[in-house]
Amino acid sequence: MQTFRRILITLLAATVGLVVVGVIVRATESGMGCPDWPLCYGQLIPPLNDYKAWLEWIHRTIAAGIGLIALALVVSALRSLRGRRSLQGASIALLLLVTFQAWLGRQTVLESNSAISVTAHLATAMAFVGLQTWTLARTGYAERLGPILKARGAVVAPVIAAGAVYALLLFGSNVTGSDTGLLYPDWPLMGGTPFPPITDLSAPQVVHRYATAIVFLILLSATWIVRRDASSLPSVRRLLTAALGLMVVQSIIGALQIITKLAPWTQTLHVAFATIIWILAASAASLALLAARSPSGGATSRGGSGGAARRSDGRRIRDNVRAYIALTKPRIVELLLITTVPAMFLAARGVPPLTLIIATLIGGTLSAASANVFNCIVDADIDAQMARTASRPLVAGSISIGSALIFGSLLGAASFLFLAATTTMMAAFLSLLALGFYVLIYSLILKRSTPQNIVIGGTAGALPPVIGWAAVTGDVSLAPILLFALVFYWTPPHFWALAMRIGPDYAAAGVPMLPVTAGPAETARQIWLYTLLLVAMSLLLWAVAGMGLVYLTAATLFGALFLMRAWRLRSEVLGDGLLRGASRLYRFSITYLTVIFAAIAIDALLPH
Repeated sequence: MQTFRRILITLLAATVGLVVVGVIVRATESGMGCPDWPLCYGQLIPPLNDYKAWLEWIHRTIAAGIGLIALALVVSALRSLRGRRSLQGASIALLLLVTFQAWLGRQTVLESNSAISVTAHLATAMAFVGLQTWTLARTGYAERLGPILKARGAVVAPVIAAGAVYALLLFGSNVTGSDTGLLYPDWPLMGGTPFPPITDLSAPQVVHRYATAIVFLILLSATWIVRRDASSLPSVRRLLTAALGLMVVQSIIGALQIITKLAPWTQTLHVAFATIIWILAASAASLALLAARSPSGGATSRGGSGGAARRSDGRRIRDNVRAYIALTKPRIVELLLITTVPAMFLAARGVPPLTLIIATLIGGTLSAASANVFNCIVDADIDAQMARTASRPLVAGSISIGSALIFGSLLGAASFLFLAATTTMMAAFLSLLALGFYVLIYSLILKRSTPQNIVIGGTAGALPPVIGWAAVTGDVSLAPILLFALVFYWTPPHFWALAMRIGPDYAAAGVPMLPVTAGPAETARQIWLYTLLLVAMSLLLWAVAGMGLVYLTAATLFGALFLMRAWRLRSEVLGDGLLRGASRLYRFSITYLTVIFAAIAIDALLPH
């Protein structure tokens, strides 16, 4: 094991060195120093008087050395780590990944350092670093580990933080690939304003700066959550705290890049620190996940009964598929997507390209599904105490916590990458924001600590129309902000009406929903107030966004009906019709949202 670890540490150090050299190559514009591949000007050794060719040659030589080290790692694993299949598999995966990276390097040269090839090259390099980090952490644990039986803040927060840091690396690489690093000569403003116009040219730089701020907040939230959780490892707390501190330093280096007009040393420091932050975040996530797994001799998974084993393979597969689908809460996903397409129609003032609509819906579905899976993981303990949620897959044991973590992580990564590749970077950024906010802020911080949980947490659910708008325009203006506000103010009446119906469930689970903490009378009053704000916002949207008669009619008529039902609920609080009134209002709120956004779509198609 010691030999394997030494080789692995050498590989990780060499990879970080390669990343640094790669930045120097890029900063000195030496990426095309050798215009062919794998030779350099058709020779093994570049011309002696061409320093750019030598820099690129050194970069390639180190990469070749890394390939040999990765091969040595595989040999060491197969020879001396018999019985450690996880480490053997990881070492083989590393060798395959470095081979793929070599092919990407070739494509980058052939495509003259295009933005896509540069981003893909860095993404693969950082995936390579991340897998090395996980493998190194895995060497500290026995081969046989039990299932993850519980995963709240100590586990989920580091995973979300690591994913956000990785996404930020891709945003930064897109800036490099598009050569927009000096598009704005000032910092932290952009052309004298924090909200510059977003065009195809400016989008990489603007989104990168926005993403930096959001990822810092995600990392800050994750660090705070982990430090408050007594079950978290001290090493995980230290790693996240260090990553957070380096993010501050990284921001200063980012400013120095602007001040020095992208001096090579600032570019090198910027990527070097980014790589270190990624290693710290990936290490924290790896250790948190490994520590959450009980020893193999401990508790067993709740799923997988003998009866299940006797079922036919076909039925077992169908049941598993149904369980994974249920984990994503498809009815909630459907409700979120109702607001996305009409926003796209409004942004385009017509029908956007069908391929764009489909891509946005797929990406949005993956993002919302990921958020819901993580929510199920975090809330598994309270779901078991509530009749409405007691049959969810994690509670029933049909899916393990570990499998759900993998599923949720894959969905989140797929949503971000898919939206970035098929729509706009702004849409991908907003999906990352929605996912991070819903899991960290709402699920892990607010839900169990304040009766205003659903109000603040509604921010995540109100972002889909903004994502739809950004997918069409690449920008965010006043109209999508009003669409956001419309859904934001709709959320409390909708969920509080539901909470009034199932208040005893929330009380039993210890969730401080407003009907539990303030009672039905105050909840009904709050529903009425938020409904007033909702209707006012819907009419403001008509005035600001230049909507027509169809939307105005729908907003006025259904807004009046919503107000009537909300007022009626107040009068029913002291009577026997409370539950019926809450149920009616809950169902009507869904109808209201559907009709309003359908009217937005229809209105956008009509000439004004």
